Amino acid sequence: MTQTTQTLPAPLPPVLTAAQQTHVINVLRRAARAEVLPRFRNLAPADIDTKSGPHDLVTAADLAAEAMITRALATGYPDALIVGEEAVSADPGLLDKIAEAPLAFILDPIDGTSNFTHGLSIFGMILAVTRFGKPAFGVIYDPVNDDWVIADDTSTPRFERALGVSRPLRVSMGKQIEELSGFVPLGNFSNELRVKVATTLPSFAKVNSLRCSAHEYRTVAQGHADFILSGTLHPWDHAAGALICAQAGAHVEMLSGGPYDATLRTGHILVAPDKTTWNRLRKVFAFLADS
Repeated sequence: MTQTTQTLPAPLPPVLTAAQQTHVINVLRRAARAEVLPRFRNLAPADIDTKSGPHDLVTAADLAAEAMITRALATGYPDALIVGEEAVSADPGLLDKIAEAPLAFILDPIDGTSNFTHGLSIFGMILAVTRFGKPAFGVIYDPVNDDWVIADDTSTPRFERALGVSRPLRVSMGKQIEELSGFVPLGNFSNELRVKVATTLPSFAKVNSLRCSAHEYRTVAQGHADFILSGTLHPWDHAAGALICAQAGAHVEMLSGGPYDATLRTGHILVAPDKTTWNRLRKVFAFLADS
């Protein structure tokens, strides 16, 4: 009798323990209470500025929340790379460090800043953890309702509320193109591509843009919409949501092929309920594959 010994790579443990995940959620909740919610619908003109253009807004709440969260993460995880959206505006070179970082926190202190600035409650806080660019943990927090969706790369994703409610997430069932609802951010495409993308929209049952990746990913992860097509690849917009949706059963792939990771700067992520539906959508948006 012979025995065959197989040497398989040991699975990596969760990038954060359960206690650390709870700590991260509480960091976001404290920052929301201290820096975000007191300024919601209470911004003075001096609290609002622009970055790359007139529609790329930043507020005092973004800056203060990111600073508070960054301090807490730096204290708790002194060896980690911390990449905040507002920090990258000041130092774009931070993005280059994600690929080599064994532990990186990628943070959007307020996703949907335009909505926040204009008093709309469709905004959220996004935090992802990556290993050498690969998403390994994500949480998308809604400060207004004090609830969140959360996942790591080893377990079932969950919707949770502060009062202890927790339920698993599952994306929708696959459908034909004409039955699909989803999110396509027309405003994030170049003028030339915007026209081409717009011509595809009547193919679907319903297409929206919430101007907030946080709530778009939450909606798809909960099965309330079917797909997401990205217009840009900022890692703070996508790293957490792509992981959460994938763990909830979605097929997540770059439109040009290959897995998403947080080091990518160009291309488009396509999130669909399953591979068959993803392929159907890929045919509709094939003209974007090389853009």
